Amino acid sequence: MVLPEALIPLYLRATRANAPFLSPESADRAVRDAELRPQPYGPPSRLRPGVHVSVEHVGVGRGTDRPVYTVAPARGTPTGAVVYTHGGGWHHEISAQHWSLIAQTAAEANVAVSVPIYSLLPFGHAQDAHDLVLRCALQLIEQHGGVVLVGDSAGGQISLSVAQTLRDRGVVAQRTVLISPALDLTFSHPDIPLVQPKDPWLAPGGGRELGRRWAGDLEVRDPVVSPLFGRFEGLGPMLVFSGSRDVLNPDAHVLLERARAAGVDITLSERAGALHVFPLLPTRSGRTARAEIVAALRS
Repeated sequence: MVLPEALIPLYLRATRANAPFLSPESADRAVRDAELRPQPYGPPSRLRPGVHVSVEHVGVGRGTDRPVYTVAPARGTPTGAVVYTHGGGWHHEISAQHWSLIAQTAAEANVAVSVPIYSLLPFGHAQDAHDLVLRCALQLIEQHGGVVLVGDSAGGQISLSVAQTLRDRGVVAQRTVLISPALDLTFSHPDIPLVQPKDPWLAPGGGRELGRRWAGDLEVRDPVVSPLFGRFEGLGPMLVFSGSRDVLNPDAHVLLERARAAGVDITLSERAGALHVFPLLPTRSGRTARAEIVAALRS
């Protein structure tokens, strides 16, 4: 099903999807609600035909294990390994839209996609999620000889920080695909107030509070929290998706400039008028972007 692009902003405003991001107080309410009413995270009982789902539990220290799902082609041998890190504002679990893209990627690109279910606020923080995704990536590199990192929104923040850590350890991710990534959790780019009136989903007031909480014991400008402040030299190829009606869009342009200056092969796939995480949405632009992602992983 493909919906008209114009319907999505109307739906988001009607459902007050931006409520957690409007102010520090609304962010606090969203985190408390997530604590009181934990959300389910498992894949739907019916994903697309042709994929197989398995799960293991990975230790992340302090006696805590986290589930890591793998979605792979049901037949044949996958030709690559991917870690997909989901978004959700650091307080919301993986959604059906994420699982749909993961299954499409596994089936059409013939790759095994690992999906770490990291701890959210108020129980988890940036370092915890980073270490879980890093452990998954290192395990896949050992098994398959390489890994592709994919993440959307908050998951893009985690994925890019892990790509930087891998580089520091002498390992380069084969590719990093970022979908509307959160790159600077200070939300300090001067163009954000210009984009804000057009964005029905995100806002900097609550975003800064969520970022402060997500940082935990780290500074918000630490690259594990805000990878835009990290180094880009030596990173592998990057593909970044961003819509112009997204308050995170200005930072995507900063990423493009800094990565290019560092000699990184980076492509910014930008859509005028598109919303946050538009590749996950049931629209024509979303369908086109999903095909781009599959093509990038297949290659």
